[in-house]
Amino acid sequence: MSYNVGVIGYGWAAQAHIDAINGTEQGNVVAVYSSRPLDNAELSKAHGGEVRGFSSVDEMLACDDIDVVSITSYPKQHREQAVAAANAGKHIILEKPMALTWEDCSAIYEAVKANGVKATVCFEIRHISQFLTTTSMIDDGMIGDIHYAEVDYYHGIGPWYGQYRWNTTVENGGSSLLSAGCHALDALMMCMGHEVEEVTCYATTSKNEIFQKYEYPTTTASILKFKNGAVGKCASVIDCLQPYYFHTHLVGSEGSILDNKLYSSKLHLRDKKWTELPVALADSGDVHDHPYQDQFQAFFNALDKGEDTERTSIHDAIETFRVLFACEKSVEEGRSVKLSEIA
Repeated sequence: MSYNVGVIGYGWAAQAHIDAINGTEQGNVVAVYSSRPLDNAELSKAHGGEVRGFSSVDEMLACDDIDVVSITSYPKQHREQAVAAANAGKHIILEKPMALTWEDCSAIYEAVKANGVKATVCFEIRHISQFLTTTSMIDDGMIGDIHYAEVDYYHGIGPWYGQYRWNTTVENGGSSLLSAGCHALDALMMCMGHEVEEVTCYATTSKNEIFQKYEYPTTTASILKFKNGAVGKCASVIDCLQPYYFHTHLVGSEGSILDNKLYSSKLHLRDKKWTELPVALADSGDVHDHPYQDQFQAFFNALDKGEDTERTSIHDAIETFRVLFACEKSVEEGRSVKLSEIA
């Protein structure tokens, strides 16, 4: 089945979404909303097909020929636009973060459920080669039962990076975890595969003048206690001066995975060295390097079957954001927070 898609927003992320959607077997971008004037002829020429420009989200959502809406606007606009899309009966692709408050995330989730539509949140790291292989190794029992894991996000978001322009304020960026580190938190939870019971989170900030424009702490370190007794750590560091690094270290009863390396007692190796895995690492913050097309293909395949996306359904995403907002509450109140406190 083919799906006509309307895109909300026409910035950096939108360009990557459009290319990825049009690259799938079923997706076809037919409309774009932007606060800036759009020329239909230029849009169509740029994206290789007839694309209509809209200056009103409501007008675009009222189009019967649009099946799916891809939301790439500022995070503070996500609740209003996603709820409106769900109420219009459109399936939803929602760029991360879902929203900047737990109340707004919950409102989106409830609107999706109430209207019987499907939605996916862009935790596209789940679809990158590194984590497809990592989760396969976990499922095959290569490292046994994981009792400790670290998944950390290191990416200096300064004036040299497009997102910095609006990311520095609480109103638009929210926090280090919301603006970027949520990818690592989601990957950690996916690898651990168990419910979180309690979190403790600490925050700090670089003294480098480059990062003083930020209105919120630019580094956080979160400790997660899982219900099965396992422990996880997630650092979100957007004030570092270093290459992008998505640190992954999983420690289990039969071995460990460190980034793209495996050590397993099941391999019966004599040299006691890491085995390098033939994977592409998560090593770039550029949206054009992200595996959007793989995620969107999975989403459209799921729509064909009337199911939720296996790796990035909104049901997975809401639980990640529930943990994230428990971490935010921990920083704000200076204490450990039970997940039961986030209703």
